[in-house]
Amino acid sequence: MKQNPNTCKPQAACCAHDEPEHTSNDGHNHEGGALDFKTYIPAIFSFILLVVGICLDYFEISFFTGWVRIAWYVIAYLPVGLPVLKQGWVSIQNGDFFTEFLLMSIATMGAFAIGEYPEGVAVMVFYAVGELFQGAAVKKAKGNIKALLDVRPNEALVKRTNDFVSVPPDTVKVGETVQVRVGEKVPLDGVLLSEKASVNTAALTGESKPSSIKKGKAVFAGSINLEGVIEIETTKEFKDSSIARILDLVQNATARKSKTELFIRKFARVYTPIVVFLAIALTLLPYFFVSEYIFEVWLYRALIFLVISCPCALVISIPLGYFGGLGAASRHGILFKGASFLDAVTKVNTVVMDKTGTVTKGVFKIKEIKTSNISEEEMMPYLMAMEEQSTHPIAKAILVYDDKEVKLQATNVSEVAGKGLKGTVNDKEVLVGNASLLQSHNIEVPSETEAIVESIVMIAIENTFAGYVIIADELKEDAHAAIQKIRKAGVSNIIMLSGDKDSITQQVATELGIDWAKGGLLPEDKLNEVEKLKQQAGTKVAFIGDGINDAPVLATSNVGVAMGGLGSDVAIETADVIIQTDQPSKIATAVKIGRSTRHIVWQNIALAFIVKAIVMALGAGGLATMWEAVFADVGVALLAILNAVRLQKMSWK
Repeated sequence: MKQNPNTCKPQAACCAHDEPEHTSNDGHNHEGGALDFKTYIPAIFSFILLVVGICLDYFEISFFTGWVRIAWYVIAYLPVGLPVLKQGWVSIQNGDFFTEFLLMSIATMGAFAIGEYPEGVAVMVFYAVGELFQGAAVKKAKGNIKALLDVRPNEALVKRTNDFVSVPPDTVKVGETVQVRVGEKVPLDGVLLSEKASVNTAALTGESKPSSIKKGKAVFAGSINLEGVIEIETTKEFKDSSIARILDLVQNATARKSKTELFIRKFARVYTPIVVFLAIALTLLPYFFVSEYIFEVWLYRALIFLVISCPCALVISIPLGYFGGLGAASRHGILFKGASFLDAVTKVNTVVMDKTGTVTKGVFKIKEIKTSNISEEEMMPYLMAMEEQSTHPIAKAILVYDDKEVKLQATNVSEVAGKGLKGTVNDKEVLVGNASLLQSHNIEVPSETEAIVESIVMIAIENTFAGYVIIADELKEDAHAAIQKIRKAGVSNIIMLSGDKDSITQQVATELGIDWAKGGLLPEDKLNEVEKLKQQAGTKVAFIGDGINDAPVLATSNVGVAMGGLGSDVAIETADVIIQTDQPSKIATAVKIGRSTRHIVWQNIALAFIVKAIVMALGAGGLATMWEAVFADVGVALLAILNAVRLQKMSWK
């Protein structure tokens, strides 16, 4: 039996369906690609013979009796029955006695033994049809995962001995130069050596809009080059690249079972042998209590009981439901590390988020420019000339004010510790820095600047206040929408914890409508705050951070969510959920997908138990035939599969 190395050894009735994958010898080919028409031939052949046989029985055709009738139904049985009989025997040899294969084998051979040939064939035919439906459902659920697998590059054009040669990506070393042509996939993570590039990262992030990348910026494996031939210098080996890590994460996600799945597996291991012994008791015990005991009648009831008891609907639809949820999430740029986290996210009632890199872009940008007795066009060249001499992040933010070269040159520039810069521009003395710098030179600073909580850069020219520039971390485009969607998703408490200044943190929290915020925190302070929240009765915390400084909090929260996980090794290692698109609004989507998955799983559980319980009772009382048993088993399984497939068609906004 083929097994996923990351899954448990099949047990009891779950042996064929612990995962929405199948054995290589169950008579059905569900692995990858489209289902071959040859796969359908056995079921079609047996179904046609079954229908013709039933018609011949109904019209009481004279030749259709005795050995002719038996041979007809045996021929109809073999194409769909042999694979199941064979698998039942293999399972017994492996020590798994109470499997669905054994139940089906006993029930159908017993039906033949008492002359109920059509029923025996029907059970196997509909079981085969159920397997085909399941194969199609699994194929659909795997669609998004397969799309990721298709993104995995197969070759790399690497520069060796002054020429580019095609080699497998896993043979390329860090620091080598790789060429990527138009329409090709970037084979490894690296930095762009070409002046610019336009790449499609849809398969990695779910973002359909092309990304523009400039020289020296990061390029990720799996991206598709859209314009011109580009060259990159590799920064990671293929096994450590973002796409390799994501693929590994997604492929292993189904190995992490939800509590619901684990319960059903344990339940099936106990439930199946109990049902077998009940069927034996149903056959033999009436002999001691019924005056007119007929062995064939009670055996038939027991066989019905066995067919109904197969837990196919549960062991198929539950993992398929979670698998569908994982696939649907990946289609939206959300990676769950396992089915257990699909469950966990549904219970979250408190969202704690970092500020920088989570709801803000984490990049300084000019927010506002104010001048005094001078125009902006006159003041900014002086400011830029001075900041060109600095390596501070704020200086870099100011220098992107104009794409053109700085028109003026600063000389005699000196740093005033903790205050700013002093120098000469265009033969004029210029001061650039904070209020303390200007006040130390007896320059009056407007009182309005005292209320500004963001970083502020002031400038004075020839001992006269000229103006100031406010530098702030810019909110992400969907930051406001993210908070609204999280509330609509049913999260009652939203908190912000940040290492940035408390005044700035409070301002951002107020602007976004966050319930409570605290700034100036070290990583250990955030950890303490989250642990306090977790100690409150009934509180389930999801922490959203950038996956680097926030790693301890991501690990300790009930659900850790990393933003922008595509380029963060720590995020991929630590978080339970990764938002590849770097959009905080996807947090609400993750919660909704988790809830939809859970609803469908429990709908399937309820459907299976209710229908099986009713038909079991009817079968034991002699009020149900093998046909009702087939519906209770295969029919309910098909309904459960179709219900699980709905996840692939849902949209969450």
